[in-house]
Amino acid sequence: MYNSIVIGSGIAGSVVARQLAEKGGHKVLVVEKRDHIGGNCYDRLDAYGILVHEYGPHIFHTNMEDVFAYLSRFTEWTLYENGHQVVADVNGSLIPIPFNLNTLHCVYDSSMADELEKKLIHAYGKGSSVAIMKLRENPDPQIQAIAQYVYENIFLQYTMKQWGQTPEEIDPAVTGRVPVLISYDNRYFQDKYQGVPKNGYTELFTRMLDHENISVQTGTDAKEILDFQDHAILLGGQAFTGNVIFTGALDELYDCRYGRLPYRSLRFEFAHFAQEDFQNGHSVVNYTVSEEFTRITEFKHLTRQKDAEGTTIIREYPFAYTGAPGEIPYYAIMNAENEAQYQKYKQLTKQYANMYLLGRLAEYQYYNIDAMTKKALDLADQLTGC
Repeated sequence: MYNSIVIGSGIAGSVVARQLAEKGGHKVLVVEKRDHIGGNCYDRLDAYGILVHEYGPHIFHTNMEDVFAYLSRFTEWTLYENGHQVVADVNGSLIPIPFNLNTLHCVYDSSMADELEKKLIHAYGKGSSVAIMKLRENPDPQIQAIAQYVYENIFLQYTMKQWGQTPEEIDPAVTGRVPVLISYDNRYFQDKYQGVPKNGYTELFTRMLDHENISVQTGTDAKEILDFQDHAILLGGQAFTGNVIFTGALDELYDCRYGRLPYRSLRFEFAHFAQEDFQNGHSVVNYTVSEEFTRITEFKHLTRQKDAEGTTIIREYPFAYTGAPGEIPYYAIMNAENEAQYQKYKQLTKQYANMYLLGRLAEYQYYNIDAMTKKALDLADQLTGC
C-alpha cells in the first residue's frame, strides 16, 4: 500500500516524491500521463546524436545554495562561465538582451551613447535594473526615447507574439522578468549558478526517482486509477487516506466545469543542418520585431555538446492553448479574472483534506526550476515533519 501518490513527474513531482520516499520512508507512487518522466524538462538524443530539449530550452539558474546542492546529488553540471547570454535580432542586427549598457552602445553612436549612459546611471544608479514600463515614465525626453526604442524593438511585438497581448494588458510581474540593466552585464540571468545538467535533465530525473520506495507509472492518466468523489479520493474502489500531491492542470482535473483556464502554448519546429554552426555561436536568438516565431535555440551551444556532427535548432511558435490533443499548457495568463476562475477550482480541492497542489499548472503560477524545487522540498518537509 502506498503512503503517498504524486501525480506528475516534472520537477515538482519528482522532488517531492524523492523526499517523501527518502526522508519520510513513504511508499510513493508517481503517476505520469506522458510516456516519459521529467515533464517539460525532458530531453533526448535526436536522430543525429544531438541532445535536444523536447519542450523548448530549459536553463537552470539559481542563487539558492541549498537547491543547487540538492540537485547536485543527482547530476553534474555544465555551468556557463559567463552566464546564459541571449541576443535579439532587430532588423538583422544582433544586440544583447536584456537591454543594457552594451546594447546602448550598439544602438547609438559613441558620443550619444556616452551621454545617455550618464543619464541612466544618474537616474537609476549603476548596476541597477528597471522595468521597461517604469522606464517609460521617466520625464527626461532622452530617457523616454531609450525606453521607446526598447519598447518598440524588444518588448512590444515579442510580447504580443508570446502572450497574445500588449505589455499594458499583462501582469507587471511578466513584463518585469526581463528588465533594462544599467550595467555592462550581458547575462540573461544574474544568478550565481547558471547551466544545464551535464548528461541531460532526463538522467537527473531518472536518478532522482531511482529509489526503492518509489514506483513510477508512465502513460497513465491519474483519473484512470484514482476516483475523485465528493470528499474522498478512491484508489481501487477504497478511500485513499495517504497524501495526494497533484501537479497537473487543475481545471482539467475537474473537466473544466467552470471553463478552461487560459494558457499560452507552443508549437516547436525542429530542424537539423549538416553545418557545424547555425547562429554564430549563440545558443538563443530572440526575434523581437520579425518572424512568426519568438526565438531559435541551437542546442549544441546550449549544452556545450562536442561529440556530434551538424547542428540542431528549434523554433518556437506561441499560440492560445485550447486543450486539443497534442497541445500542452505552458504559461498561465495571469490577471484578476483568470485568478478568480482558478480560485473556483482550488475551492473544489479543499474537500480533500489529503490533497496538495504543487507546480505551475496546479497553482496557476510561473515558477523557475529553482523556486519549484524549493517549494517541493518545503512541502515534503511539511508532510514528513522533518
